[in-house]
Amino acid sequence: MTFFNFLKYPVLLALFITFSSFSFQAVAKTSAEKQKLEEFFKDLEAFTIVFSDIKQLYVDDVDNKKLFENAIKGMVSGLDPHSAYLEPKEQKDLMESTSGKFGGLGIVIAKKDEGIQVISPIDDTPAYRAGIQAGDLIVKIGDKPVQKMSLEDGVELMRGEPGTDIQITISRKNQKPFVVDITREIITIITVKGYLLEENIGYVRVSSFQAPTASLLKETIDELVKENGGFLESLVLDLRNNPGGILNGAVDVSNLFIDKTGLVVYTEGRIANSNLKFKTERGDILLGSPMVVLINEGSASASEIVAGALQDHKRAIIMGADSFGKGSVQTIIELNEGYGLKITTARYYTPNGRSIQAKGIEPDIKLKNISLENEAEESVIDIKENDLEGHLEQENSNNLSANEIIDAQEKKQASLDVEAIEKLKKDYFVHEAVNLLKALTILDK
Repeated sequence: MTFFNFLKYPVLLALFITFSSFSFQAVAKTSAEKQKLEEFFKDLEAFTIVFSDIKQLYVDDVDNKKLFENAIKGMVSGLDPHSAYLEPKEQKDLMESTSGKFGGLGIVIAKKDEGIQVISPIDDTPAYRAGIQAGDLIVKIGDKPVQKMSLEDGVELMRGEPGTDIQITISRKNQKPFVVDITREIITIITVKGYLLEENIGYVRVSSFQAPTASLLKETIDELVKENGGFLESLVLDLRNNPGGILNGAVDVSNLFIDKTGLVVYTEGRIANSNLKFKTERGDILLGSPMVVLINEGSASASEIVAGALQDHKRAIIMGADSFGKGSVQTIIELNEGYGLKITTARYYTPNGRSIQAKGIEPDIKLKNISLENEAEESVIDIKENDLEGHLEQENSNNLSANEIIDAQEKKQASLDVEAIEKLKKDYFVHEAVNLLKALTILDK
């Protein structure tokens, strides 16, 4: 890098002087520190040379701000798939996505090599109804290949006005790439659903973890107890394809079932603020009744925390497939002018000290993803306009009273619940969980 180039681009000269001043003030005391200092200046020189060459040789004139923004993005995204430098719109979209209501397709995605992988579809969303599965690779969004596309750019392309259509090309194991047509919607996440599968056997599905998830889960179990006419003897907690969510939501859910003193989860990072311990709060709402927790490769982050805590405390049997392995903590830092920095600051560990990151939770009982139904049958309940809450009714040609209409709607909902329960009974994972719980209940007696 010549002095002439520094003069031509004062911003580089200022940058170099800043780093130089800092470095000279922090005098290297050892040969190792001197070597690191030399390597630092060598790397800084390489950066300024490339910057200067782009300014002089690139076919179009590029302003300094854009070059520095691109450099920062590359620096952050090169750390891991979950760290990112967020432009103002991206920062706003991220905050919206944690509120429980946002626009889009309803999938949680992550970078994988040069592509984009589906961690899991969110229940009752366009992507879920279109048959998108955990592990699918998105190879094209519309007519744009995702190769080398950033995760943020992918999200931006998939989001759009509710009611508009988008085509996504999917690559799935042992299948040729295929195109899926999806209509965007406002995504409102319903995090908890529950059914009484059989007498004394409850089933609760948690699709993501948000601040009110634990209270919703407790309310759902209370309703199942009322429906059962007495206390539940066992419970299936379904965390399959649950991409995670708020850490405190996972801690609160775990504490609903743990009646031991200890930890739910702890984090470790390089700075003191990243080293946190989340303790148990005794009070098992099931009073020790047997539990099975279902997980699969789409179970990530907060759902892995719950599964790991219940497994380490020997409170539940974990059944299914190895989970995703997203065991890192991201901190969002607000920067000037609406920009943001999402950066990985710690790793999650289960109470017994197991790292979740890139390993996931290994189930106590592993199951293969097989179906108890005929191949031609769909495992997802078909949902049509007249199934949606608040849909427009047909004109009241029979002049039914308001009470008669309400009664008809309640009967219809009851019919849908029966259909959902029958579908669950044909779900191989749920079927095996129920069989195990029946055996455990007999042994307890």
